[in-house]
Amino acid sequence: MSPPKADMGIKMSRVKICGLSRLEDIIAVNNTLPDYIGFVFAKSRRQVDKCKASMLKEHLDNRIKAVGVFVNEEVEVVVDLYKDGIIELVQLHGDEDAGYIARLKDCCNCPVIKAIGISSKLPPLPAAPDYLLFDTLSEQRGGTGKVFDWNALKGFAGLPYFLAGGLTIANVTGAMTLLSPFCVDVSGGVETDGVKDAEKIGEFVRLARGVN
Repeated sequence: MSPPKADMGIKMSRVKICGLSRLEDIIAVNNTLPDYIGFVFAKSRRQVDKCKASMLKEHLDNRIKAVGVFVNEEVEVVVDLYKDGIIELVQLHGDEDAGYIARLKDCCNCPVIKAIGISSKLPPLPAAPDYLLFDTLSEQRGGTGKVFDWNALKGFAGLPYFLAGGLTIANVTGAMTLLSPFCVDVSGGVETDGVKDAEKIGEFVRLARGVN
């Protein structure tokens, strides 16, 4: 997938809005067209089941790709969601290794994003996924709303990566000025009182799509 085009002097990124769980969330992203949205199937306050994700996906603009977020899920469960067209990419936040990813790809050849927790420095990286996702290291495996030290990624030239971990309207410009992520990934940073905020989603997408 080639990077988005940008005018001279303007840095741009793809955008993922994660943790959608309401029809109102779908309406908000349909109006702003991020590149990806995330359905969280792991235990979380934003968790959805197959039935709800299927309903939401039916209303999602087909220009937006849906990512399924999992933690140590059975391969068969992930494959079922992919083959039913509920998700187009798989995001893994657990202890899934190269063997797990190989089994997943043997079953459905889905694009795989592997989440990597960072505190102050870059840990060893897996070779099997299509993309990496860098998030703040935590016991809950993401969703903390906390920022890690972005300097750990300066000059990173490995797989295309999603940048997550405490991104907001206030700091996404700074993150993109310092780094060159394939995609910026936000969830809590576009919420108000624990639910997705359409205005914040719109502003976040605007900023990520054209940073001076």
